[in-house]
Amino acid sequence: MSMRRIAGRLGRPVGTLCGLGLLWWGIVRLGGVPPYLLPPPGAVGRALWAQRGLLAGAAGTTLLETVLGLLLGTLGGGVLALLMMASAPVRRWMMPLVLLSQAVPVFALAPLLVLWFGFGIASKVVMAVLVIFFPITSSFFDGLRRTPPGWLDLARSMDARPGLVLLRLRLPAALPAFASGLRVAAAIAPLGAVVGEWVGASSGLGFLMQTANTRFETDLMFAALLVLATMTVLLWWGVDRALARMLYWVPDDRSD
Repeated sequence: MSMRRIAGRLGRPVGTLCGLGLLWWGIVRLGGVPPYLLPPPGAVGRALWAQRGLLAGAAGTTLLETVLGLLLGTLGGGVLALLMMASAPVRRWMMPLVLLSQAVPVFALAPLLVLWFGFGIASKVVMAVLVIFFPITSSFFDGLRRTPPGWLDLARSMDARPGLVLLRLRLPAALPAFASGLRVAAAIAPLGAVVGEWVGASSGLGFLMQTANTRFETDLMFAALLVLATMTVLLWWGVDRALARMLYWVPDDRSD
């Protein structure tokens, strides 16, 4: 990749961030917003530097919870989608439960999960799993059902076994849809971990934001929020790049 293309790709997000920062500064400076409601960007930057050790430790806890939840949710959702594709009874019994996992608000489940799994990492991992379970399962199952009919007709004409059809035809055809669900999961998995930390925790970015809010340390709260946003973007980018390398045969229509 040429330096011009790299500069072009980096220039757009950097320009966007600079524009948002300028807008933020203008709202605070020209609008007369009190610092305890919306601190200026400079105050948040100073909090980022002064509390960098605290923020790094909290980010490490939240990242661990997020990654474990993403791994377990992806594994569980993928296995369930395969089982529902292979067995009609499993599909009839499990599909309502998959829909129910999305229908119940995560904020309603968070206190119960903390009660059942404690204030440690387990409740936050379970919360992250619940948040990503629906997009993973639904996208993968939909991809398995959308195998090109010509492929299936050819397999039937050759008397291929159902297990072989699933492994050799349906699974490769469903991987792009599965990748789309995984990208969505990577973007929303931190939400589950942070919600769990808000309800009950002793560490993590969510716990830090809640503690800073009760102490009216709004600059520290915004600093933690920026760290969380940066971590989420980097996680999504890492998953997206890994999927692009693994699914190299899928055309990439994104413009530079």
